[in-house]
Amino acid sequence: MSVTAALVKELREKSGAGMMDCKKALGETGGDMDAAIDWLRTKGLAAAAKKSGRVAAEGLVAVAVDGTSGAIVELNAETDFVARNTEFQDFARNLGLLALGASDIESLKTLDYPDTGRNVSEELTNKIATIGENMSLRRMEKVSVSSGSVVSYMHNATADGLGRIGVLVALESSASADVLNGLGKQVAMHIAATSPASLSVDDLDADMVARERDVLIEQAKASGKPQEIAEKMVEGRMKKYYQEVVLLEQTSVIDGETRIEDVIIKAGKDAGADIALKAFVRFNLGEGIEREESDFAAEVAAQLS
Repeated sequence: MSVTAALVKELREKSGAGMMDCKKALGETGGDMDAAIDWLRTKGLAAAAKKSGRVAAEGLVAVAVDGTSGAIVELNAETDFVARNTEFQDFARNLGLLALGASDIESLKTLDYPDTGRNVSEELTNKIATIGENMSLRRMEKVSVSSGSVVSYMHNATADGLGRIGVLVALESSASADVLNGLGKQVAMHIAATSPASLSVDDLDADMVARERDVLIEQAKASGKPQEIAEKMVEGRMKKYYQEVVLLEQTSVIDGETRIEDVIIKAGKDAGADIALKAFVRFNLGEGIEREESDFAAEVAAQLS
């Protein structure tokens, strides 16, 4: 029996699976609708697809480090309860380790998932079907240095290397691992607390800087200052702005008085070797995801009416 567009559409409506999966299922089963649904179910695709519309803003951030390189991954699920599930935790932890060998999130999805015969993307579908919640492998990043250390930190860790706020810090230096790990942990804790927008002033998004400058100029002009005076006033305010959002310009939350750049310089002098903070990454679980606001009482009333 030929696989028509109408058959594919009907199977999509019945199973909730994707178009290409429906087409493949019908091809594998000779166009038999019931057999195609069973085929999708055995692959975990029908169950996964039915959950795919639900918001997944909980889950875990996972960090993994191997010497001079580190990776951080965000794996989302629908509820915090699932984040305490050991199967979900093992999956997140393994994704972090696999990410060390991936160039980006798309390449991560194609990597073989250990001991399953499936790749990462297929294993994600399998986990959705077996655990019973919608999930999303949302993002990953890597940092590395030619020499030195990449240091990880997990704020309020749920388990080893897993939690809600994860940080990686890349320190390039010939200093000892003990020195770099201690410094990296201190800087990473600061980053977890302050969520800087960039490493240096030069790295700061140009549009963000321009918007801030425009707002400050308009505020100065609104106070009655002429344009040239307003622009001079703004330079001082921009310096304060950089101290708030740029990592190297921020005051350390550890001692409350030393700039992070000076913390790095002092650590290098004490160690007898230059230390350069080359990069950092901070993932806060679910940041930027729009969460649905639900009225439980209204939902119950609607079901009873």
